[in-house]
Amino acid sequence: MIVKYLDPFLESASSVIQQVCNVGISRGELAEKEWSNAEGHTWIRIGMTGQLQGDVFFGLQEDLALRIVSAMMGGFPVQEMDELGKSAISELGNMISGNASTLLSNNGVIVDITPPLFVHHQDLKDVTGTALTAPLDLHDMGRLEIQIIVIR
Repeated sequence: MIVKYLDPFLESASSVIQQVCNVGISRGELAEKEWSNAEGHTWIRIGMTGQLQGDVFFGLQEDLALRIVSAMMGGFPVQEMDELGKSAISELGNMISGNASTLLSNNGVIVDITPPLFVHHQDLKDVTGTALTAPLDLHDMGRLEIQIIVIR
């Protein structure tokens, strides 16, 4: 697989999260590995159609997802992932993917994205394949895992 597909998502995620959460971000090592569905994670799934087809998964440890939702709501403490929180964290995935699809388009790869799906660990049992992956460390907040499964 070509890493050029993952870089726009990493660049976009770094930019969006820095703006939303006002936190420094460090990129982890890029890798190609089998899809991994970590327990205790909240997942946002966004489909890709067009010249690049597949799925992008944003995996966040549940406590990190709550921290991000809190930051998106102006610092209001969030103790559990309710419908408003699910909507907020899904919108984060949508913002990242929308920006990434623009970056891909600027590089000649036309991609459309589907609306985000908020999914739990147990709802992703059917996902298999080789993924391009890289973590983003949100310094003292936690780690965001981005995995892209490209069909073609």
